[in-house]
Amino acid sequence: MAAKPTLVFVHGSWHRAETWDKVNAEVTAKGYKGIAVTLPSTLGNPAITFGDDVRAVQEIIRQETDSGHNVVLVVHSYGGQVGNSAVKGFSRKSEGRADCAANVIGLVMIATGFTVTGVAFLEAMGGTPPPSWKLNHETGFAEIVAEPRDMLYHDLPEAEGREWVAKLTKQAQLPLTGDGEHAYAGWQDVPTWYLKTVDDHALPVQLQEWTIQVARDAGAQVTDRGLPTSHSPMLSRPKEVGEFIDEAAQDFVSKQ
Repeated sequence: MAAKPTLVFVHGSWHRAETWDKVNAEVTAKGYKGIAVTLPSTLGNPAITFGDDVRAVQEIIRQETDSGHNVVLVVHSYGGQVGNSAVKGFSRKSEGRADCAANVIGLVMIATGFTVTGVAFLEAMGGTPPPSWKLNHETGFAEIVAEPRDMLYHDLPEAEGREWVAKLTKQAQLPLTGDGEHAYAGWQDVPTWYLKTVDDHALPVQLQEWTIQVARDAGAQVTDRGLPTSHSPMLSRPKEVGEFIDEAAQDFVSKQ
């Protein structure tokens, strides 16, 4: 029986690694090793760049693949831009890795977009933030202007939703606006499973479906499913998210 890959979790803006704790517990119970990365851009330093976030994920990938463990990246929201870009140099398609014992073998994408090589996060969105958040050029941080519980956690119990709102962090804006040279379409190198969040108030499911179709038209291998959740299914439906990740990982392993 093939060894289970390591699952590397990449969170979105304004969050940290603990966002994945519930799901990590689910997949650990299924025999996986899960590593959740906290992106440097959420640690309160406005000078952090997109390249810094990508390197933080690649360091974990490097450690795991050097130890002989295949990796599946599980990415959410802005973390999709980071995780896709972190695939560069670590898939079997990468130069010099065809005979490597371990590589990135798949992407699990949740409520996110498909990165375009060389195109910064905000540039891919048309150059301006959506109405739910804004850039503060005085502080160097991106700021939520929508009601955050409704935007991110509307399907959580009210008290738990308030707890997560209180945990929201500062998000450096540089990773969102620049560093396009570090952006990479990792989904073109590995198969992808996409979990749509059907009742999402931050990234409407219609937009998610459109991005999936654009990626398929560009040759991506995408398997998609949906859950009737908010933007944060890892918090409201961790069991189902864990099952989805397990099914995806088994599929990726079968393709090796």
